[in-house]
Amino acid sequence: MTVIYPDDFRGARVESRTLITASRNLIPTLREREEEAERHRRLPEATSLDLRRTGVARLLQPESFGGAEGSLEHLVDVLVPIASGCPSTAWCLAQYLFHNYMIAHWPVEAQREVWSDPTHLVSGILVPRLGTARQVDGGYELSGQWPFVSGVQASDWCILAGMVEQDSAPDEERYFLVPTASLTILDTWNPIGLHGSGSHDVTVDRIFVPEYLTLSIRHMKGGDFPGKSLNRSALFRPPLLMISGILPAACLIGMTEGMFEQFLLQSRGRKALRTSEDTANYPTHQMRVGEVSASLQAAEMLIRADCREIMEFAAADSTYSPMERSNYRSNSAFAGQLARQAAEIVWDLIGARGAYATNCIARYYRDIAVASRHTAINWEVNATEHGRARLRLPLTNPSL
Repeated sequence: MTVIYPDDFRGARVESRTLITASRNLIPTLREREEEAERHRRLPEATSLDLRRTGVARLLQPESFGGAEGSLEHLVDVLVPIASGCPSTAWCLAQYLFHNYMIAHWPVEAQREVWSDPTHLVSGILVPRLGTARQVDGGYELSGQWPFVSGVQASDWCILAGMVEQDSAPDEERYFLVPTASLTILDTWNPIGLHGSGSHDVTVDRIFVPEYLTLSIRHMKGGDFPGKSLNRSALFRPPLLMISGILPAACLIGMTEGMFEQFLLQSRGRKALRTSEDTANYPTHQMRVGEVSASLQAAEMLIRADCREIMEFAAADSTYSPMERSNYRSNSAFAGQLARQAAEIVWDLIGARGAYATNCIARYYRDIAVASRHTAINWEVNATEHGRARLRLPLTNPSL
């Protein structure tokens, strides 16, 4: 591949396997920083520096701009273990990974600007109805307020979504790359879980965004896109929002695996308060532990299989039918549901000891409760959309 590092390029290309190893090596350190992240409601500065230093956010970044240009399944390899160590870090990393992946579809001029430093982190919020834009000379004027912008305080750039007002045609859904320094970050993130994700609101008022830093929704559905002249790999061919559920599902699986592992550690030698019997000897206890294990394995196998199949279709330069587009989103939501249900079993098994806020199992439970609300893994919404496709009815999600 032709390498077009900018003249002031800092750093070197990274390799997928190196990033996977680096992400796993971070787990003990991330666990040590969980309380700091929760207390300050953002990623610790040391953690954001670690993400830049290791290059893990560059997993799907194009090779030509210092990235690993890995595969979709590598997302699972990285996010599951990181989420088991620190759910908030994984949640922010999922945003940085996916938004870097998106930027490969932007015009090359935009890629040059964003990745003038390949370690840049990109946050974002993909809810177009909350922003309004109008076309002006050379670009667009954007205004709006968006919630849930995870990891924004540590980021260098942010992707915002808005509807472009048009007089003679329906409003157009468009995405805007904006320097984080140009945003106003509102201190709104006071959640019950994922405290460290710093998912605050952001606002802009009539900010100018050059044309080359914007992308229409039509370029995110597979097929042609402005960045294709450079990024021809099969990795960049699938519709963007078709795969977006894989990342939060992987995070949810990792969080539940971390919760489960802590439960197993606490269960060693644990005795019932009233009878002093070893709770691990209860057959019902053992059966529920087996159910959690099977649920987590099934959830991870499902999204891994989808990652492989999506890449196979992309390598063959195939198009994705409405049934396939909705199927992958639905499968990710189902994997998330399996993980959430497994977490509920663990929560029941830990009993009254889970009531203590100091018990890390309670923290995992709160994080999972928040993470499972993400629209990309909302079971009812995504299963209904796939059900429509199976019944040969048109999709209602315009982003698919």
